[in-house]
Amino acid sequence: MASLINIGMSGLGAAQSGMYTLGNNIANADVESYSRQQNVQTTKGAQQVGQVFIGTGTTLADVRRVYNAFLENQLRTTTSLSSDASSYLSQIDPLDTALSSSDTGITAALQSFFSAMQDAAAKPTEDASRQLLLTSAQSLAKRFNTLSSQLNQQNSTINANMASIADKVNALTKSIADLNGQISKMTAVNGQPNDLLDQRDGAVRELSSLIGADVVEQKNGNYDIYLKNGQALVLGNTTQTIGVEPSATDPTRMSLILNRGSTKMDITNSTTGGELGGLIRYRKETLDPALNELGRVALVVADAINSQLAQGIDKNGDFGSTLFADINSAAAISQRSIAKSGNSAGSGNLDVTIKDTGKLTTSDYQVTFNSAKEYTVRKLPDGTDMGTYSLDDDPAPVIDGFSLSLNGGGLSAGDSFKITPTRNAAGAIDTVLTDPKRLALAAPLTATSGSGNKGTGVISQPTLTSQLDIYDAAQRAQLQTGLKNSTPVKLVFGDDTASPQAYTMYDAQGNNIGSGTIIPGQENKLSLSVPMVDANGNSLGSSFTFDMSVSGAPKNGDSYTVSLTAAGSADNRNSQSVIDLQTKSTVEVGADGKGISFTDAYAKLVSNVGGKAGQAQMDSDATTALQKSAVEARNGVSGVSIDEETGNLIKFQQYYTASSQIIKAAQETFATLINSL
Repeated sequence: MASLINIGMSGLGAAQSGMYTLGNNIANADVESYSRQQNVQTTKGAQQVGQVFIGTGTTLADVRRVYNAFLENQLRTTTSLSSDASSYLSQIDPLDTALSSSDTGITAALQSFFSAMQDAAAKPTEDASRQLLLTSAQSLAKRFNTLSSQLNQQNSTINANMASIADKVNALTKSIADLNGQISKMTAVNGQPNDLLDQRDGAVRELSSLIGADVVEQKNGNYDIYLKNGQALVLGNTTQTIGVEPSATDPTRMSLILNRGSTKMDITNSTTGGELGGLIRYRKETLDPALNELGRVALVVADAINSQLAQGIDKNGDFGSTLFADINSAAAISQRSIAKSGNSAGSGNLDVTIKDTGKLTTSDYQVTFNSAKEYTVRKLPDGTDMGTYSLDDDPAPVIDGFSLSLNGGGLSAGDSFKITPTRNAAGAIDTVLTDPKRLALAAPLTATSGSGNKGTGVISQPTLTSQLDIYDAAQRAQLQTGLKNSTPVKLVFGDDTASPQAYTMYDAQGNNIGSGTIIPGQENKLSLSVPMVDANGNSLGSSFTFDMSVSGAPKNGDSYTVSLTAAGSADNRNSQSVIDLQTKSTVEVGADGKGISFTDAYAKLVSNVGGKAGQAQMDSDATTALQKSAVEARNGVSGVSIDEETGNLIKFQQYYTASSQIIKAAQETFATLINSL
């Protein structure tokens, strides 16, 4: 009877331990990293009675963790991918909205500016329309500034997030290393510690959501964790930490650093997956190119409009002045170059001067010096070799629309600089013109027919082909002086019975300065050159040129005068030329003169970012679905089902009741036996 009681007691113990395990499962049903546990029972050794063996009950062999390594690894991978895609999407969505919105984007501000220019062109003598144009220009500049500030704020946020995530990664790797140590010790003595194993898997899964990593399980049960570039984060119970530091080539961008004892390794470009991977990918593939493109558009807008206004005459009768700030101010050219932190002591910096905004790209560049003067240029991020040059080259070579010059100090072999020709331009654009009367809406030259003309000759208004460089004070001053003192210019036609018909050109002093012929009855395009003189009539050693056309048939003695446009003129030809900039090829202008307008360039930026945002949404949806599927697959094996556990609980209750009945029967049988004796 004692053995029957023992059998009943073993059944009670088995049922009770089963209820303990079930209770633990139910209590941890909502713990994400918890793996369902099962009791594993075995029979006790049987006792031989005669020729047979009679069982002696059951015993608890193990509490097994229901776990599938493949499903867990799949969950880690999809978690990393989903976190990467979500991180990227969370950054690009605000950028897409900012660029495309009529309230924050550039398109609406450009349209408003050119609408105001059209109003001013229709009423060039009206101060109110000029003031509206000036206000629209200020709004356009502020829109560029605001958008640039928003993009730079995103970069600052990314820098801060990278530092925060790096701290979380270090805390998790330390936790995983500690768990490795505990699990290793307990496994050697007491079997598998299920709860610690679950905690470690949960920590690894959380780590995967922060940074892409690979897990290698060792024979002793330890997890070794490696970054995607093969560098170890966790080896057994030891770790290597990561951190962030200002990039050696660009202090405004934080780099991800792996601390390997006495040395450090920049792992920014090799980091993929997880939230960190998404942030770095967004900054490299979208944010920096968008900031550069926005800056390029700002440079072209400021340069094209300034240059065109320089060709006109304002309401005061003076030549046009800049509407926007000089794109090559001393501050601007010094801020386009970033010296590498490892450059030789006392080395100078590079000034970057924009020579041709039409040739600018959206790339950054790396300049590396092979000697004190010779340097090579590589386009970033693709590494295209742009050639080898020297600081002694005269004139300085123009590379993709910019040139380089030394600013103070000296340079040594190995010195390196990052060149950012367009990055800061959108933040720096500013409206510097404050007097609306100074807006040069009129063309500089006006042609009139002689009052005594008798023929049918008709002339077009002249177009000045000599360009006033608004950024070259000496050239501009000389051309302005020449135009003022060398006009009016008169064309006098000769014998109208001859074909071709001759004409003679006279300067302001009545000197014969040229001649030519036309074919009467046809449209004749003339390109004329006029020697320039100063206020005293002394030659300036150069000429100005202009184009005009003559059609019809002038009579002998008919004349046409080309004069400097007077103050208060109702002429609006220069404002029309500014309006034409909306569709003129001013960006990415090739050797054939073909390119795109700055309105198209901005539309291209909006389209590119919008396309990437759409792709990011699809990537996020896809990876989220994959992660959800992986979670369901993992939970299908390791997750806790309340319905199943409730059913098992009833089963073990019945086991417990049945085992107690065995004990009761044994007691009653034993009592009957005692009483009979």
